[in-house]
This record gives sequence, structure tokens and C-alpha cells, in this order.
Amino acid sequence: MNMKCFSVLVTLTSLVSLPVSAHTGVSVEHGLYEGLVHPLIGLDHLLVMLGIGLWSVKQRHQPLWLLPIVFLLMMILGAAIQQAGYILNTAEVWVALSVLFSGWLVWKKGSDSALLSVLITAVFAVSHGYVHVAELELDANITTYALGFLISTTALLSLGVIMGKVGKSKVKLINSGFGLLCTVVGLTLLIHN
Repeated sequence: MNMKCFSVLVTLTSLVSLPVSAHTGVSVEHGLYEGLVHPLIGLDHLLVMLGIGLWSVKQRHQPLWLLPIVFLLMMILGAAIQQAGYILNTAEVWVALSVLFSGWLVWKKGSDSALLSVLITAVFAVSHGYVHVAELELDANITTYALGFLISTTALLSLGVIMGKVGKSKVKLINSGFGLLCTVVGLTLLIHN
């Protein structure tokens, strides 16, 4: 498959998938199953998790699993911030920006400093944790939902790392296609926020 066909396929797929939004407030999550499924059907979360995994493979001067671990820990912090009653007014905007920038981070050449990559990952993760807990209703079982959510998030981060490692021979194609998909989805989310 050449790059032109792949780009068209990615663009069309993203346009078809856009109505599936992780933060509509219409479908409320209540337990383990919903926590497991939500990251897989929320296009924004799915792309950012894969992006963090792919980006972590490109970081030559830091441990491979540093960014995925930072993401998980800071996502928990974001959820705790929301549960403590603090308000992050721009959390949805940061989630949209995280999609846009995940594509750029995977697409661009070279690695980044450990401090910069950890800071970027932390900001993305806090916003995702905050938003995903903010959409729960009061009767939701936050413990089981969070457990399911963390399991699926860990799987997606791991899949991103595996894609980055296995796809070394096709890294330019993967990075370009992923970058394009994230750009389209990220810009669309920003327009709707």
C-alpha cells in the first residue's frame, strides 16, 4: 500500500469514526466493563495512548516504559483532582490538544529530552484522567470503573510500544499515517470544544 492510498484510508476512517466521542456526557459509565471498553471506543483516548507508546520508542535517552508509566500515574492524579472537587476548565481542550500533539510527536524526527517528554506526557495524562472521571454520574462505581479504565489504558500504551518496536521497517509509514489521523481528529475536537 503506497503512502497516498494509506493517507486517504486514514482520513476516511477518521471521518467515519468522529461521532464516537469519549466525552459526550450522553453515555455514562458505571463499572468495570464500561471502564474496560471506554478507552477502546473513545477515539481521543485510543489515539493518545497509541501515540504515547509509539513516541516512547523514539526516545533514545530514557527508559522505554518511562512515558507509559508517567501517563498512568498522572492520569490517576487527574482523576483524584476531579474527585477532590477542583475544576480544570480547559481539560477538554487539553484532551483535544493531546490528540493533535500526539500525532506530531510521533511524526517528527528525533527524540526529546526526558524532562520535556515527561512534562508533555504529564499534562496530557492529567487532562485525560480528569475528563474521564468528570463524566461519571454520582452512582457510578469509580473503583471498578477506574480499574477497567487503567487495564485498557495499559494495554493501549503497550500496543503503541509494540507497534513502534515491531514496525521499525515501516516506521515512516506508521508515523506519517498516525500523524495525519491525529491531526484530523485533534483539529476536529478543537473545533467542537
